[in-house]
Amino acid sequence: QVQLVESGGGLVQPGGSLRLSCAASGRIFSINSMGWYRQAPGKQRELVASITDGGSTNYADSAKGRFTISRDNAKNMVHLQMNSLKAEDTAVYYCYTDLILLYGGTRIRDSWGQGTQVTVSS
Repeated sequence: QVQLVESGGGLVQPGGSLRLSCAASGRIFSINSMGWYRQAPGKQRELVASITDGGSTNYADSAKGRFTISRDNAKNMVHLQMNSLKAEDTAVYYCYTDLILLYGGTRIRDSWGQGTQVTVSS
């Protein structure tokens, strides 16, 4: 009923920038919070940043000052601008929504995208 599709990952040198985007598709009426998680090899998935439908943001300490999350409610999209990237930012980045309300009243909780690889290396 709902699909989240990420784009924008890739290989970048330390100190570089990348912009991730996630588009939610389906008969979507509204989306509560949208966010980005990441998972590095051998590590647990962790929150990077989130943003509510009202625009309130939350960042992991590792992302503060370097990453900026934004969303376009009209297009059901969320973006993550990542600057000053470090090797430790290397991970698969996943788009996440906690609650999507579809036209007709169906509520879909905890939706995930398929992930996009970000590799920071010289």
